Formats: sequence, C-alpha cells, structure tokens
Amino acid sequence: MRLLALQVQDFRNLPQVQLSPSPHSTIAVGQNGQGKTNLLEALYFLATLKPLRAGRLSELVRWGTKSALVTGRFLLKGAEREISVEVGGGTRQAFVDGKKAPSLEEYFGGVSVVAFTPDDLEVIKGGPDARRSFLDRAVFNRFPAFLRESREYARALKNRNRLLREGHAVEAAYLEAYDETLAKAGARIYARRRALMAELAPRAQATFASIGRTVDPATYGYHPSHLGGDFATADEPTLAAALRESLNERLRRDLDRGFTSVGPHADDVSVTLGGRSARAYASQGQQRALVLGWKIAEIENLEAAMGFLPLLLLDDVSSELDPERNAYLMSYLAKSGAQVFLTTTDGSLVRGAAAEDTLWLSVHAGEVVARGTEASPSP
Repeated sequence: MRLLALQVQDFRNLPQVQLSPSPHSTIAVGQNGQGKTNLLEALYFLATLKPLRAGRLSELVRWGTKSALVTGRFLLKGAEREISVEVGGGTRQAFVDGKKAPSLEEYFGGVSVVAFTPDDLEVIKGGPDARRSFLDRAVFNRFPAFLRESREYARALKNRNRLLREGHAVEAAYLEAYDETLAKAGARIYARRRALMAELAPRAQATFASIGRTVDPATYGYHPSHLGGDFATADEPTLAAALRESLNERLRRDLDRGFTSVGPHADDVSVTLGGRSARAYASQGQQRALVLGWKIAEIENLEAAMGFLPLLLLDDVSSELDPERNAYLMSYLAKSGAQVFLTTTDGSLVRGAAAEDTLWLSVHAGEVVARGTEASPSP
C-alpha cells in the first residue's frame, strides 16, 4: 500500500494542500500551532473516517467555510484507488473513485494507517478512557468492521442509559430489549479486543524487552470487568450471555445511578512491569517505552496479518522521547520500508528516519510548502 497523492481543502487551518508524498519519508517541519498536526489529522481522518483529536466533526472545517474535503490516491495491490471524505453540517460523506461509498468495508478496502502522537505516550499514566481508546484504535486498524460494530454498541448503550435515567418507572421489557442488543454487540467488541491482544501483546512484550532498560518483563492484558466465566476461550454467544447476566445483576445499581456500569465501555487495559502496575510503579521513561513497544508491535502485527505495511503517522513524537529511544524509533522506521509521515519542530530529531528521497515540507500559518528532497529546511 502506498499513498501517491494527497489533497486537502479547508481542513482545520489548511486552506489548500496538494502533495505527492515520498514513498518512504515525508517530514513536515514548523513551529507549534502552524498546522503540522492538522495535516496528519487530515490524512488520519481520510484513512479511518475518525478524527485524531476533534470531539466534533464541525471542528474539522476551516473557520469561515462550510465544508472540508480530503482526497487520497492510493496504490493497493498494483491498482490505483481514490478515496475522499467530505465534512460539512456536522456530517461526513465518504467516496470511492468519485462515487458515494456503498459501505464502510468498500471505502476502507485495504487502506490502513497507524498514528503515534505525544498523547499516546501519556496513555499508561492516564485513565481507563485513554487506554480503551488506545486499544480500540489498534482493533480498528486490524479489523475495519470494528468501526460499524462499535457504533452499534454505542447506539444501544445511549438508548439504555436514556431509559435508566427515567428511573424505576421504566418498563422492564424496554430495558430487556436493549440488554439483548447491548449484549450481542458487546460480545463482538469483547471478541475483537481479545483477538487483537492475543496477536499484539507478545510482540509488544518482546519489543519492550529490547528498549525498556530493565530486566522486569512487561505484560499487556485485557479482561472485561464484572464478567464471569473463562474469557479467554468463551465464544461470542457465551460472552453475550455473561454480559446479559452482569447487566441484570447490576440493574438496581444502574437504575439508581442512571447509567450502565458494565460492558466494554467500562473496561480497562492492564499494563504491568515485573508483575506490578506500570501506571503506579514504572518510571516515565519506562511508561513511554511500553507505549513505543505497543506501537511497533501494532505495525509489525498489521504487516503480518495483511501482507503489507500500514501508512505511519508520527506527530512530533521525537521531541517527547529520550535520545536513545528516539534513535531506536527512527532506525526502526528507516529499516521498516514503510511509508512514513512525520512532523517536528526540529528536523534534526528525525533525520534518522530520512532517506535520499525524503520529501521535506515547511508548514507556516496553514501553508504547506514542499522544499524538495534536499537537507531539512528551517521551519
């Protein structure tokens, strides 16, 4: 998979961008607040239909304009394919080769992207929400249908919570109907997360062992809270039955509190170092190494599963890593053969990932200017 061309119009602070990226490294250099991350988010949004940072779609549209458009032309298995996403009026529309995409599966069609941001480096010491989002981004990359499946679960959860807020007067039959939908959709999310963790965790642990600077082994795990039975081997009907049982057991508590307290939306990812909570006991450097190990494992896992490397997006990560681990990451990127987009305020931090055909970009006040494949330009 390779991105051949990218067009961005009225996305965030970017009025108009047209690029022919390097097949290896494209590096955007500029000061903070100029639009480097917006360029990466446009590409991430194109490949996933999900914002990288924005809470609302309206935030993606440049101030004073009505809509934003991002278009990419990809080479996939020897054939060229164009996908586009337009945002306006709080909604998005996806297109394949100029026509409205008939389904999410048709839109994605093999396009895959892994993003790595400074926020990711804080995920270990953050709250469960951050770790769930971190996990689910990886699940989506591995199983694109997860976007549709997670939306189905979110709709059922929203409706059940609405009924719970009505209190004990709500009809039990209504709740039971949503419990059934929630249990089936939740079981699918459980299964997707479990499958991803089974593939990814051993790779992440092996990578951490080489960069963690400690003899303590790392472990990455996921087990739903308040779910009985053997999670590791249970099939989806069994998982659904277990979730229905948990929903029923906690119904009185949920009615009192007005929200659903059990399900995939309430789970956490466990990360330990030497058998102890990495959140509580790992140093900041070790926590970041744990995240770096996860991201490298995700890349390797996608290559093993799909037969090609995903597009890699790294947003000013080098400035947050210590020199040794940054050098490891840059060396890994250079050797991987993947197509990489990096942003930085200092080109010297990412020179290790550069190749002879690296495309250097200068970003200032929403203007993206290609500086060619010569030495890194000043921001």
